[in-house]
Amino acid sequence: MISDPYRSSIDAELHKAILVMGEKTRLREACEYALFSGGKRLRPKLVLMIAKALGHGLDAMPAALSVEFFHTASLIADDLPCMDNDDERRNRPSLHRAFEESIALLTSYTFIASGYGGIYKNGQRMKEVRGFQANEATIRCLEIATRCAGIFGATNGQFLDLFPPDQSLETIRKIIEQKTVTLFQISFVFGWLFGGGDAVRLPLVESTAYHLGMAFQVADDIQDAERDASQVNIARIIGRDQAFDLFYWEMGLFEKGLKELGLWNQEFEAAAAWLYKLAASNVKPLYI
Repeated sequence: MISDPYRSSIDAELHKAILVMGEKTRLREACEYALFSGGKRLRPKLVLMIAKALGHGLDAMPAALSVEFFHTASLIADDLPCMDNDDERRNRPSLHRAFEESIALLTSYTFIASGYGGIYKNGQRMKEVRGFQANEATIRCLEIATRCAGIFGATNGQFLDLFPPDQSLETIRKIIEQKTVTLFQISFVFGWLFGGGDAVRLPLVESTAYHLGMAFQVADDIQDAERDASQVNIARIIGRDQAFDLFYWEMGLFEKGLKELGLWNQEFEAAAAWLYKLAASNVKPLYI
């Protein structure tokens, strides 16, 4: 897995973020409960890894936290009785079970607002050293967050997951692209822009993130194929062997994109090795 020094620094900053959310109330307690539920912080780690790999020494932590806020908000919404109706998340009661549905909904709103606030904060921090480039980075990051979270992204992905028109491969791929891939694209773009990367290369940044997100979900679906027959799952649709072929194809394109962007290093090599191991393992890791 991606090295844990990232996780410890992310967790420390998340604790600080909780403390500035005002006085201690049931809503703030719910925010803390949802954030510290055992997640591996994969998406914010990607933000920091990309910014570090660019080598400009720029701080992308506020944007990394934004990604975790967006991700957590989506998990809270997915678990609600009107959505997937899940009683557990990461081996403990889901937020609406631990607190109640109204507080869970307000917690998701809090995290969405905090996510957008983090983009602004990172832009202001970048402005101290990069001036005008910070304005473009902030605007571009706001644009991709809005696009990937809205009706052309995760919102429609959840809609299709709840009401799939069919069980075709085309529908499954669209659900994966909108529900899973979009957060990887946000992570990559945040890390790239707030790390000082050239905006001209954003199409390649997004496509590289696309291939990682697809590979990640295919690997996850391979692990889940026999666990819950009610869920939309690409490995059940195309078969385990073909799912592995698709996984390796997407991973090859992901690695190719990283190399073209100049981001391929030991940390990304280790991350890729972890994902290959996940796909091949018979034991699903907890709390991704």
